[in-house]
Amino acid sequence: MDRMKDRRDFIKTSLLAAASLAVAPALAYSGIKSNINNRKMKVLIFNGSPRPQGNTSIALAEFARQLEKHGIDCETVRIGSQPVRGCIACNRCRQTPGACVFNDDLCNSLSAKMKEADAFVVGSPVYWGQPNGAVLALIQRMFYSNGAAFAGKPAAAVAVCRRGGATAAFQSLNMPFQMMNMPVVTSQYWNIVYGMAPGDAALDAEGLQTMRTLANNMAALLKATGGTPMPGPTEPRQGMNFIR
Repeated sequence: MDRMKDRRDFIKTSLLAAASLAVAPALAYSGIKSNINNRKMKVLIFNGSPRPQGNTSIALAEFARQLEKHGIDCETVRIGSQPVRGCIACNRCRQTPGACVFNDDLCNSLSAKMKEADAFVVGSPVYWGQPNGAVLALIQRMFYSNGAAFAGKPAAAVAVCRRGGATAAFQSLNMPFQMMNMPVVTSQYWNIVYGMAPGDAALDAEGLQTMRTLANNMAALLKATGGTPMPGPTEPRQGMNFIR
């Protein structure tokens, strides 16, 4: 009888120990997540329109207002009308990681802000079926020179157009996110808002609703992850060129 009792006690103790080991990581993760959630999260919004009160501003402002209702801060930076350099493939940023060699436009200051931000949203007017060329130049330089500030963080793009070309511009803006392991936040429709004259976007009821839904989804993702970026690749990068 004593041997059976000892065996039962051993099994009980072992099961309790195993249960505590199984629960401990979950509790530890929960604690970490809770601590992260105590910090106010922030989304950096990049307005790629040179017009201060244009339709792109209306679309992004609708997104920001809705996101702030969830207790998440927003900072909007507008591209303005100053010249923007394109990448010249000098690779000098490899010698000074985190900064482009050209320091006379928004590139370095904008990517530096991403170090403190939890997510990134870029909006652009559609020019010739494409995003504003200055927007593309900045994204290419920021991601190449300071990709670590963006990697793994949720992202979304918004295209604003008069009539056509928005889906092509929208796709162009989204493609770099996937190369940086950034979760692309979706909405109820493609993130497109229509308007020709300044202020017209305020009349696009569906477009503005799409912005609010995008904000709700962004907030849900940030709160679910506690603002923790997606983990990076677990394997060494495997490059493959088609011409050998």
